[in-house]
Amino acid sequence: MSVFKAAAVQMRSGTDIRRNVTALEALVREAAGQGATYVQTPEMTGALVRDKAAAGFTTEDKDLVVAAASRLASELGIRLHIGSTAILRTDGKIANRAFLFGPDGAIITSYDKIHMFDVDLDNGESWRESATYEPGKRAMVVDLPSTRLGFAVCYDLRFPHLFRAEALAGAQVLTVPAAFTRQTGEAHWHVLLRARAIENGAFVVAAAQGGLHEDGRETYGHSMIVDPWGRILAEAAHDEPAVIVAEIDPALSVQARKKIPNLKNARDFVVERAGQAETGLRGAAS
Repeated sequence: MSVFKAAAVQMRSGTDIRRNVTALEALVREAAGQGATYVQTPEMTGALVRDKAAAGFTTEDKDLVVAAASRLASELGIRLHIGSTAILRTDGKIANRAFLFGPDGAIITSYDKIHMFDVDLDNGESWRESATYEPGKRAMVVDLPSTRLGFAVCYDLRFPHLFRAEALAGAQVLTVPAAFTRQTGEAHWHVLLRARAIENGAFVVAAAQGGLHEDGRETYGHSMIVDPWGRILAEAAHDEPAVIVAEIDPALSVQARKKIPNLKNARDFVVERAGQAETGLRGAAS
């Protein structure tokens, strides 16, 4: 297992896909210029919009972000992880889809966000992601030359069993590209990212959207790279567009899992309520 440099690109995507692609290109080039061979962008890299009809979302083969990412990955010789962009599926539904491109420009794999951000927050802030997007149904891990990578997007962060399943499948680097709201980010972003790293003995790379967007929403920023012991290796400690870079040594994941072998020590169990039959739920060891 060899050490490599990973970068998280912080963006402030708006409603104009072409303008967002221009920003994407500049930031990815900056990351590659700092020696990153794996570069991650945030959730909704292509466009942050409330009105899906006005966004002009299209199929994967016609998508501007997909085309630009393929070209950049090939030109720069990197693995480029588009945290997500909205893709029109063949059935007419829309996926919140992540892509990983290889140094040859080809798509290595994709992942559709599983958990939909359907919430009612304080001060009247409310979101219904399921009204626009069709949730994915599969978790995804993929082998890179020196490590195994697990996929997630934003709200997935609040579902630890997803990350545990990917860690049990051998993922040493977990990814959380996001567009966390300012309200939830200020409360939970740091602690959740560090918790996912610690409890799985894995690196976490989380590129974020940040600032006030054209559709009126505010996102938290603070893109981060966390090591398997929960230490923050790099952070964009603000909400402005930025690039952060850190070295990823997969051997540190192996070491963390040897020190605290909770992945191996997990046991199956059932949940019972006194006086009633057991529910049949099982533990993470299954």
